[in-house]
Amino acid sequence: MNLSREWLSEFVDTSDVGTKEYCDRMTDTGSKVEGFESLSHGISGIVIGKIVKKDKHPDADRLSICQIEVGKDGPVQIVTSAQNVYEGAVVPACLDGATLPDGMKIKATKFRGVDSYGMMCSFAELGLTEHEMPGADPEGILLLNEVLGDLDYPLGTDICEYLGLRTDVVEFEITPNRPDCLSVIGLARESGASFGKEVKYHTPVVKGSGDDIAKYLDVSIESPLCSRYTARVVKNVKIAPSPLWMRMRLFASGVRPINNIVDITNYVMLEYGQPMHAFDYACLAGSKITVAEAAEGEEFMSLDDIPHTLKAGMLTIRDSEKPVALAGVMGGANSEIKDNTAMVVFESACFDGASVRVTSRALGMRTESSGRFEKGLDCENTMGALERACELVELLGAGEVVDGIIDVYPVKKETARVKLEVERINRFLGVDLSEEYMREVLQSLDFTFDGDDILVPSFRDDVRCMNDIAEEVIRIYGYNKIEATPFKGKVKPGVLTPSQKYRRALVDLLVAHGLYESCTFSFMSGKNYDKIRLPEGDTRRNSVVISNPLGEDTSVMRTTILPSILDCLARNANYHGETAGLFEIAKVYIPTGADTLPEEPYRVTLGFYGDGDFYRLKGIMEAICESAGIKDAKYVACTDEPTFHPGRCATLYAGDAKIGTFGQIHPLTAENYGFGCEVYAAELDLEAIMAVADFEKHFTPLPKFPALTRDFAFVCDDALEVGTIEEVMKRAGGKTVESIKLFDIYRGEKIGAGKKSVAFSVSMRAADRTLTDDEANKTATKIRTLLERELGLVLRA
Repeated sequence: MNLSREWLSEFVDTSDVGTKEYCDRMTDTGSKVEGFESLSHGISGIVIGKIVKKDKHPDADRLSICQIEVGKDGPVQIVTSAQNVYEGAVVPACLDGATLPDGMKIKATKFRGVDSYGMMCSFAELGLTEHEMPGADPEGILLLNEVLGDLDYPLGTDICEYLGLRTDVVEFEITPNRPDCLSVIGLARESGASFGKEVKYHTPVVKGSGDDIAKYLDVSIESPLCSRYTARVVKNVKIAPSPLWMRMRLFASGVRPINNIVDITNYVMLEYGQPMHAFDYACLAGSKITVAEAAEGEEFMSLDDIPHTLKAGMLTIRDSEKPVALAGVMGGANSEIKDNTAMVVFESACFDGASVRVTSRALGMRTESSGRFEKGLDCENTMGALERACELVELLGAGEVVDGIIDVYPVKKETARVKLEVERINRFLGVDLSEEYMREVLQSLDFTFDGDDILVPSFRDDVRCMNDIAEEVIRIYGYNKIEATPFKGKVKPGVLTPSQKYRRALVDLLVAHGLYESCTFSFMSGKNYDKIRLPEGDTRRNSVVISNPLGEDTSVMRTTILPSILDCLARNANYHGETAGLFEIAKVYIPTGADTLPEEPYRVTLGFYGDGDFYRLKGIMEAICESAGIKDAKYVACTDEPTFHPGRCATLYAGDAKIGTFGQIHPLTAENYGFGCEVYAAELDLEAIMAVADFEKHFTPLPKFPALTRDFAFVCDDALEVGTIEEVMKRAGGKTVESIKLFDIYRGEKIGAGKKSVAFSVSMRAADRTLTDDEANKTATKIRTLLERELGLVLRA
């Protein structure tokens, strides 16, 4: 939004404030300034002059010698090649030492021996265009008397002062929540509040012509996307250029002047922030306007002569036959204002911001109007803007305003109320402001009061609660005035959860066992379940399916990390890595239902090849259990896990809770990944580990009494697990048994086919006394007896 300070002065006097100071204060109070520049662009020394005598140059046919009266003692002689000048013409005269917008300095010189003490300017040399100076010769000198008409031209007056160029233009960056500031009045309101100055608002007055609008126009709204539509009719229209003051204000705001009717709509849009449109009444079939949504495929030609194919739902303004405008975006070529237009309809309406934004983007039509509507405008502003436009019509003599206003307003906008809570606002802001000051600030921003209730103005849809009111108060008071205060309150230091602590400790443990941590994607291909040989119907195949995957290889969320680890190991093997060991601690995703989020438990997955065997892997499992304080870990042979070798796989239990599975990868699984060697892997449930973990450290004093040792060698079936034997031995020996150590396994002809010999060393100790040999022998007998009875073990001779 470009704001001319000359235009601003019509509403609030800030002449005692420099432009730099003005910009800084406005930025401080929330109206961010991007920059500012002078409309004169450094012009100096150019004054209004009148050609009182013109003679031909004696030595050049195309040059003329002009005597120009500039309000001094005598005329100034200027030599020119311009062909459109004549005696009596009023022109911009650059005197000796003048500066043009591009920085060029004008110096006195000679042309073919004749002195010239300056030059005369075209409109381009003043930084203007033919839109600001309609009718001016683009190749010749700007003739003010022809372009501006029969006016008073005080000779010697600074041309920039006369044309209204001696003003600064401030560029504001208006945030989307403040569409009210996309107007001169809105910024004047902010300026008044920021500098504590009175704002002078103008109430439009329209005289009318005595006619009745009901004879000319009928308006209806058929879509909820339009909340209000107001219209007036102007007859006996005289299309002509706008007066200089209006053209220059539009020029300062970056809007191109066109003609008086179109310029009035643009002027009101800039002044009130309310986009307007003018229709040629003769082009409205049926003398009717209807606000309705377009039909699919409907054709529309916009004002810029570009055809558009409309989509269903796009809001249009229609006559009885066709669309004549895209609501809030642009008018149609079939109803534009032309030089012969004799009657116009002024429209001032409020359309749904989202609808305007969608239409504008879909058709690639970004306009000043759509940029305002899409931010959400105030429907209470339409009537004032309409009246101002008609007032300007009468002021400019552009036509006769027909009496009567059409105002279709189905649902009147309610006034929002917010309670004024002074103590709460002060506590929230950390200041101590009086209620009187808060009321003054809010009233300067056009808030009103009903007792303790604040009545929010209709143009402030962004204010709805106490926090919003506090922001209004503090931005005018000044954020920089808030005193620094010590931070109050107790701060609890952040700590790691037990699970986070253990995950970090587990990383250190696995790295200490020679493994490298990997990090892989949580999504993968469903084909990976086939590669690890999961049978159809396995619950692990039930995955969360990604609705917009990057590709088939990333189409599901994994329920197991084994495929990821095996992929990484296989890649190392393909690159001829002789050994590799990896681990990953990450989440898997278990579906819980169609409308609920999946469960996301952590898994600990590891694998290696080329360096170690099953017993290395079991050692890592034992270290994990020890780190979690699990003392009742059990290792049970597992033959039904299709990913693993049926004879080299075990399930890890803590009591009755299953922790995970580990062992050698099945040869067929290894073949699917291209391995040419044995691969070992494990997958543990971290949540299950945490459920049974005991991280408390318990002190046990060194034993005071000696231990007795008894060795056993039993013959048993080859399939019997050593862990099962140790469990029975511990149960038989009770508290007396301190430790059991397997020290030998033997298979041979002397033992027999399908048999093996297992030898254990059992250490026994009592905490309160020295065990006797008889007590140790009795415990040994209990162990042998229970093993023979429950497992059928035979003491080896």
